[in-house]
Amino acid sequence: MKEEQRLLLLHSSSLFSPPQGVKLSYGTAGFRADASILKSTVHRVGILAALRSLKTQSVVGLMITASHNKVTDNGVKIVDPSGRMLTQEWEPFADQLANAQTPEAFLSLITEFVEKEKIPLDGVQSAEILLGRDTRPSGESLLEAAKQGISSILGAIALDLGILTAPQLHWMVRARNKGMKATEPAYFEQISSSFRCLVDLIPNETKSSKMDNTVVVDGADGVGGEKLEVLKTMLTSLVIEVRNTGKGGGILNDGVGADYVQKEKVVPRGFCSNDVGLRCASLDGDADRLVYFLVPTNSSRKIDLIDGDKILSLFALFIKEQLSILTKKGTENLNNNSHARLGVIQTAYANGASTDYLKQLGLEVIFTPTGVKHLHEKAAQFDIGIYFEANGHGTILFSESWLSWLEARNNELGFASEGSEQQKAALRLLSVSKLINQAVGDALSCLLLVEVVLQHKGWSIHKWNELYQDLPSRQLKVKVVDRTAVATTNAETVAISPPGIQEAIDAETAKYPRGRCFIRPSGTEDVIRVYAEASTQEAADSLAGSVAKIVDRFLGIDFKLSFPHYFEHYRVPFLFGIYSSMWMLPCAVKVPRNLSPSSLALHCPG
Repeated sequence: MKEEQRLLLLHSSSLFSPPQGVKLSYGTAGFRADASILKSTVHRVGILAALRSLKTQSVVGLMITASHNKVTDNGVKIVDPSGRMLTQEWEPFADQLANAQTPEAFLSLITEFVEKEKIPLDGVQSAEILLGRDTRPSGESLLEAAKQGISSILGAIALDLGILTAPQLHWMVRARNKGMKATEPAYFEQISSSFRCLVDLIPNETKSSKMDNTVVVDGADGVGGEKLEVLKTMLTSLVIEVRNTGKGGGILNDGVGADYVQKEKVVPRGFCSNDVGLRCASLDGDADRLVYFLVPTNSSRKIDLIDGDKILSLFALFIKEQLSILTKKGTENLNNNSHARLGVIQTAYANGASTDYLKQLGLEVIFTPTGVKHLHEKAAQFDIGIYFEANGHGTILFSESWLSWLEARNNELGFASEGSEQQKAALRLLSVSKLINQAVGDALSCLLLVEVVLQHKGWSIHKWNELYQDLPSRQLKVKVVDRTAVATTNAETVAISPPGIQEAIDAETAKYPRGRCFIRPSGTEDVIRVYAEASTQEAADSLAGSVAKIVDRFLGIDFKLSFPHYFEHYRVPFLFGIYSSMWMLPCAVKVPRNLSPSSLALHCPG
């Protein structure tokens, strides 16, 4: 490393002190924390992004966002040259870099890593990083910290693209490295023109059905609502009414957004009884998640949720139908020797009814551990891979080799039988590959694809929702001393340690009709997550509670030893235990002196 480069890194890092007593970890979503402690982290991720660009000799991206987190949080993540997330091999180095406590320790880490990875840190090679941020108030100052980090690497250039959805930045990085135009107008033009092409290919008999072409969208008071206002002006055959655009005084992700709607299953702010029966959708804070919902009655805030599992099922059904048309008998004289391998990728959190439905369609269903990076990697192994999490994050991947075959097949069909159903199927699949964001889950492109598939099939949201009936489920969390005591296999559905725990779970699960239950350690906190399904909600709740007790018996905290004050006071703030939701909240409980830890947890209201 040149002396000039060494001094530049030392000076730059001395301007940003890492947070004391806080250890940050780079996960699927990058780093996330309260925005007030992130400047040093974002500065160092700027340096990391420049190193990644030098290593790959490609353009990379840096996005500042905390997605569905509260507005006071923020985060930062790197977009790899493919448009996907940062390669997992670099995540441990990202952790070390963010947590180095002195400029000297920081410089030592970089020196060692640059040598190991053979990164040309001599100022001769150039690096280019595309920057984006969402609408959070903290974004602008964090972006400046990222720029300073990037500029501390000789030859690195930062290009600020302004306020974007996270998927837009992923799309632009991918486009730039494929030699395509990588601007926001180019993004809008590609997805809107692909949508219009698919609309033109809707069967005439369906077009005459005059289905409702209006969708009401909750923009989460974030960047997605802002961008959707632009996109909707470029569309035909679809009317989009955007609420919670971020310009009406609403707070980002506060009672709005896909995460809130999916977990709470209630109407978001800005929706009311006037929306009963309408087709409604919700984006998350950075517009990479999408769920649909119905407001069923005038008297209830509860919704009928159409989540990522049903979006996946709709897409899989449509793709399978087009492939069947494309390869049907009677076209043997054409280049018909390449049948697409279509794969559907889910995690164990996918509702069992969705998996049953997909298998009944004859589709190949593969399970991976939780996390988009695992789903995306597996989907990329198919000619066409479709993945979605129940939370609404997902996309469709098309292999380059199969798309090349499809282009050739379309040309061949155009010459031999222009306007045939086979050629229309080929054109639809090509248009889907351009409409969908193949870099990452994208709520805007997925919204358009859902809408055009519903129009193609002539389906209302009610008809779509009736594809299958979700099995009742329950998710709980159990506080433990050490989450690493639980190890899992088979896509996190089987616990292989501690010894005996899986056998106990299996015995309990067998008591319930259509019972399914698994446990997995949290990636960020000392809790074990419990997921249970059964034939009724009461049974799912009971199964989850029983398995939570099993986890507590094997791994739970001894409250009498660790927290004796619980047994000295009648009312206490209770921060550890089991809850029937995805997070833990403090509450006050009356604690009998002889109550077991499991019973204590279950006595907590809510």
